[in-house]
Amino acid sequence: MNIFGFKIQLKWFLKIISVPLFIIGLTTVNNFETNAYPIFAQQGYADPREANGRIACANCHLAQKPVEIETPQSVLPNSVFEAVVKIPYDTKSKQIQGNGKLGGLNVGAVLILPESFKLAPKNLISKEIQEKSKGVYITPYSSDKENILVVGPIAGETHQEIIFPVLAPDPETNKSVNYLTYPIYVGANRGRGQVYPTGEKSNNNIYSASITGKISKIETSEKGESTVFITGLEGNEVKQVIPTGLNLIVSENQTVKADQALTKDPNVGGFGQTETEIVLQSANRIIGYLAFISTTFLLQTFLVIKKKQFEKVQASELEF
Repeated sequence: MNIFGFKIQLKWFLKIISVPLFIIGLTTVNNFETNAYPIFAQQGYADPREANGRIACANCHLAQKPVEIETPQSVLPNSVFEAVVKIPYDTKSKQIQGNGKLGGLNVGAVLILPESFKLAPKNLISKEIQEKSKGVYITPYSSDKENILVVGPIAGETHQEIIFPVLAPDPETNKSVNYLTYPIYVGANRGRGQVYPTGEKSNNNIYSASITGKISKIETSEKGESTVFITGLEGNEVKQVIPTGLNLIVSENQTVKADQALTKDPNVGGFGQTETEIVLQSANRIIGYLAFISTTFLLQTFLVIKKKQFEKVQASELEF
């Protein structure tokens, strides 16, 4: 290979460019992670479920939306079961992205399991579940919260159902666990939030007038940003910048009141949370129950047979 008059072997050229490319790629990944949910919640909250039962994601995703969860009614110790979280929404909906352009909605979820329940190891997950969960990367909330699982952001169009493979604990080896009924909590969002953890509004939000007055001028930049100039009742002028992608619903010379909406509501997503219960069932209890049912069935059968025999003997005696 000849570059700028210098002969360089291909393998050395690849080695030279691989280092900067690796650094660029690593920086891109890190930037993506730090700007993505549920990283925000993991960094800001030691426990995502507050004392009042509210899940932390609701602090940034303000619109309320439905969410569903399906789990078995009961599970055996040391067994793997599926917790299926359903995040319904209209897949035709488009949201405003950080750059102001329209795009599809992402989804994310947090599953709060009972203590000692955790994500099932890969070698215990069936091939069928692995195929259903392809492209979905589930991780523990933190090193000391293995019973809390998070996933996202992932494409919502193909992941309106997220399967969490869960491993149930064994009370015989884990003395902190008992054969009881346990609650399971889940929170799931679709689309971007309206508020950042710092308290600042995202561009996925309604922008309102900060003062009462008259709109004297509206300027639009080449990038699509709008600047609204409002002249207050006392003659003071306030300048408000509206991010790219938001649609103004006001015009010049229009009178507005403080907190009056200047833009349409761009949010098409939201957050929802729900809960369910699951029973950690003892195998001995099931065996005992089956034995009881079988014994009861046999006794009832023998009782019916004995009654028929008694009725037959009575009928014979009446004939004589």
